[in-house]
Amino acid sequence: MSWKNQSGGPWGGGPRGPWGSGPQPGPGRGGNQPPDLEDLIRRGQDRLKNVLPGSGGFGGRAGLLLLIGVIAVWLLSGFYRVNTDEQGIVLRFGKFVQTTQPGLNYHLPYPIETALTPRVTFENKIDIGFRQQEDFRRGTVTRDVQEESLILTGDENIVDVDFSVFWIINNAGFYLFNLQNPESTIKAVAESAMREVVGRAQIQPILTGARAATEQEVLKLMQKILDGYQAGVTVTRVQMQKVDPPQQVIDAFRDVQAARADAERLQNEAQTYANRVVPEARGEAARILQAAEGYRERTVVEARGQAARFLSILSEYKLAPEVTRRRMYLETMERVLGGIDKVIIDPSSKGSNVVPYLPLDQLLRQQPQGGARR
Repeated sequence: MSWKNQSGGPWGGGPRGPWGSGPQPGPGRGGNQPPDLEDLIRRGQDRLKNVLPGSGGFGGRAGLLLLIGVIAVWLLSGFYRVNTDEQGIVLRFGKFVQTTQPGLNYHLPYPIETALTPRVTFENKIDIGFRQQEDFRRGTVTRDVQEESLILTGDENIVDVDFSVFWIINNAGFYLFNLQNPESTIKAVAESAMREVVGRAQIQPILTGARAATEQEVLKLMQKILDGYQAGVTVTRVQMQKVDPPQQVIDAFRDVQAARADAERLQNEAQTYANRVVPEARGEAARILQAAEGYRERTVVEARGQAARFLSILSEYKLAPEVTRRRMYLETMERVLGGIDKVIIDPSSKGSNVVPYLPLDQLLRQQPQGGARR
């Protein structure tokens, strides 16, 4: 029997069949007959043509418009906006393909491509050696993490270093896909760099005046390591929050620091005294040398003058010996007797040999006083 010639069966023609045209099977209409598969396929094709485009019916036009709308919405879903503080990352079937700049951009709609927009100008912060927690009673509470902060120095001392690292994203693609856990990696690199730098230094400079140099050295070392990882991260600054000896020896260390401060103070005082005394001694020595030089010059000049005077007298003496001898005698006596009191004795005088004389020297000394009284 042909399937085409079968008219009964549970899927035969009727208004209540599964496709809306065949009757329901019944006792007198061949209820035990198999279904007509060819008729079923033909009717299904007719229904499908009414829905699909090109059928020419109202249902076909509605389906076409619906399909066009769905496709348009799907295509428009590929537009996305990247803010000024973000960077766009386009993934094609989960693989990184390109980086986009701030503004309105487009990628192939999902599920072909997707876009991520991480913030690249926000300065992130990682604390190493301590943690800060908010307490509604006490405010911000700082908890020390000694397994991160205790570091061995180059002179075999232990120092407790708490520091913070600030960083930004410079390449979002590298940041998202080259590191499995970027923050943990940056933290590990920062701790390793700090241990390397402190391990090469002495404890005293780290505790006093070498903090800025240590911070810069750690920053450069971190950036070098992260660039080698292609992490897409720029380290902006490193801040050492606390640098102290371990808590167990901090009292003894403070005593040592106080002793060093006293020694430095005494050295400064001694240096100040030396700076004051040494220039004074040098000035006094220079003054004595100058005085001696002046005395030498004066003595030499006087000796030369005396020699020249002697030579001139000698030449005069050769020309007139008696006159020169007499003049020299008189000048000598004038120079010797000119400043003393003299008594003249004349043996030829009668009576007393003392010759009265007018005391001109006393009168000259008394004349200004008498003139003042008048």
